Amino acid sequence: MTGATGFVGSAVLRRLAEHDLPVVARAVSRTAVAAGAAGHGYRAVADLADPLSLHGVCEGADVLLSLASYIGPDARRCEAVNSVGTTALMAEARRAGVRRIVHLSTCAVYGPGPHRGPDVGELAPAPVSPASRSRLAGEASVLDAGGLVLRAGLVLGRGDRWVVPALADAFRRVPAEWDGGAGAGSFVDVDDLARLVAAFALGDGAAAGATGVLHAHHPQPVRNRDLMDALAEHGVLPERPAADWPWSRCLEALSQTPGWVSERQFTLLARDHWYRADAAWRLAGIAPGPGPGPGPLARLGRAVSWYRDRGAVTPG
Repeated sequence: MTGATGFVGSAVLRRLAEHDLPVVARAVSRTAVAAGAAGHGYRAVADLADPLSLHGVCEGADVLLSLASYIGPDARRCEAVNSVGTTALMAEARRAGVRRIVHLSTCAVYGPGPHRGPDVGELAPAPVSPASRSRLAGEASVLDAGGLVLRAGLVLGRGDRWVVPALADAFRRVPAEWDGGAGAGSFVDVDDLARLVAAFALGDGAAAGATGVLHAHHPQPVRNRDLMDALAEHGVLPERPAADWPWSRCLEALSQTPGWVSERQFTLLARDHWYRADAAWRLAGIAPGPGPGPGPLARLGRAVSWYRDRGAVTPG
């Protein structure tokens, strides 16, 4: 597994540690993994931005979980990690004879919406940021190697340094309901995403043979007003005023008040960006999360202390 110390990678490690694995697990990251974090296995240090450091990381492995990425604004690092680095990792996997590859990508590769429920293949990717462009490029090498690409929606939970902090920053600058709060997005709790990744890593039957691209988030979209209300109930965000601002006023307020969330990011959070994701859970043979209702909202309570401690901070 690459990205073993990351937000999603650490959750997947916890999930894998619950299984009685018949083989050694190797956790790969740019920094040392905490003792015991790799469960049954051991740790290795490598950097996707340094292809030479990847030599041998897949030796003897049956399954590769490619979970590392760079999502910051540095275009050169995006290219080095997400495109060139992923291509080098796939070459190592092929050289080592890895039989199963699961790679984590993002629905951000589809670019600006509105997007209302397209399935894989029904919407052509149109990435606009260096991060999403390079991650789409990295997907190509995974598919060439016969791997499975999981395009995730917005990931919530303990360790989230972007989604809820961005909502907090945007709400501070646009203190109202945003255009009725009806915008819907695809979300997934990090532990549910970890269950899905682990199912494709260790499963048999349809899970074992899955290749191509799948969406990886809860199948039921979450409305913005429901998410904001849930965060307010947990004390992560203040209660919203009764005012409901039209979209033009929301954008005006955002632009006039300093902050780190861009208009593009605000639009992603506040307007329709959701994608069908039934197929991934069906092939993995597991349920997408608690019911009834949107699964991610039912999981928020477990991350309340994480979010309260951080507030509207710029992602580090």
